[in-house]
Amino acid sequence: MTAPRPRQLHLNAFLMNAGHHDAAWRHPLTQPERVTDLRYFQHLARTAERGLLDSVFLADGLALWGKVRHNALGGFEPLTLLSALAAVTEHVGLIATVSTTFNEPFHTARKFASLDHISGGRAGWNIVTSGTVNEALNFGQDEHLEHALRYQRAREFVEVATKLWDSWEDDAILLDRERGVYADTDKVREINHRGEYFGVRGPLNVPRTPQGYPLLVQAGSSEDGKEFAAQYAEAVFTAQQTLADGQAFYKDLKSRLARYGRTRGQLLVLPGIAPVIGSTEAEARTLEQELTELQVPEYGLAQLSGMLGTDLTGLPLDGPLPELPEERDINGNKSRFTLVVELAHRDGLTLRELIARLGAGRGHRVFAGTPEQIADEIEEWFTEGAADGFNIMPPHLPGGLEDFVDHVVPILQRRGLFRTEYTGRTLRENYGLARPANRLTATATATATATEEEVAV
Repeated sequence: MTAPRPRQLHLNAFLMNAGHHDAAWRHPLTQPERVTDLRYFQHLARTAERGLLDSVFLADGLALWGKVRHNALGGFEPLTLLSALAAVTEHVGLIATVSTTFNEPFHTARKFASLDHISGGRAGWNIVTSGTVNEALNFGQDEHLEHALRYQRAREFVEVATKLWDSWEDDAILLDRERGVYADTDKVREINHRGEYFGVRGPLNVPRTPQGYPLLVQAGSSEDGKEFAAQYAEAVFTAQQTLADGQAFYKDLKSRLARYGRTRGQLLVLPGIAPVIGSTEAEARTLEQELTELQVPEYGLAQLSGMLGTDLTGLPLDGPLPELPEERDINGNKSRFTLVVELAHRDGLTLRELIARLGAGRGHRVFAGTPEQIADEIEEWFTEGAADGFNIMPPHLPGGLEDFVDHVVPILQRRGLFRTEYTGRTLRENYGLARPANRLTATATATATATEEEVAV
């Protein structure tokens, strides 16, 4: 009898312009002039693939985030960029953020189906509902859709998208030149969806893809977000500051799966970590301090105001957080609001100290140390029930990713925690997740069987 394969880490590289630290662009290690240079991102993608990472990930918003006066913001639309990265890589997954609030299911399903074909089965969709009024203002709306309604829309959006991906059966294309038949039209179906938010006839105008569906990723950790993840997500990007918080989130999310007929292995929890890497701990802490000293307080205060849904302009930086609204009254990112408030209160941080703590990870765990110490941290969370892997957020790029690939990954490999070669061809295979069955085929088969039984009776 073959022994079960040891559990392995899954690692995703979260790419963000000059790096995740909000002052990274000011540090000589970075190349902010290249944030719209395709070759720069191709190098980052190849670096991730050289490290055998599962995937690279691009965040996105539908407004200009933060104060562009003080940070290297803006850049490529993610699906466009990932299609270009697909051409220069062979194995690494390609995950793009697309909002369900300001898009349509048909467009979204078509774009991800295209990326999955272009990449040979490496597409992933980070499903977001959008969190800011600035995004609403770019789409003819004066206010952002209420939080719970955004998730209601998102549920129907994903249902429609998956129906569209299923509208072609895997063997629909016949390519029968002799008879002049390209596709079996009995296997290309309209979906005829009519719901509260969307009416879509279908079928999709892209055949079914190598993965069936792109890998479905989600990043919300509110109650609505966790319930949505339990129903649909296959990987969750999340933010926790402590091992205990990570364990609690992991246990909570996995416990919700059974009511949707899912098993614990069908959803991977990947907390974010921003590793500040040095050859010694002192060197790592020096780099961390250098980045902190380059921060522009005005920028950090604006970012913090956005996270907390409260204008903090003009407040003393060396004073505490002011009185804040209750989480239930926040219509943006509820989970990040709670995390930031708890961090400030737990550690007694002033506004200046809070801005410094959030500079590299925006609420994700920041850890400065040697490659060995970072590997220890990753291993502890992985083995102690807080993570299935990590969303790696280099504070500075390209060097932060290169350091992780060249110095941390080999340690994880030596410990038997991470792959030494790609064994799968698709993103789903590398994440250890099954290719979804075509639900429309199953429904059609069941209907046909029922009809035959009725005729027989």
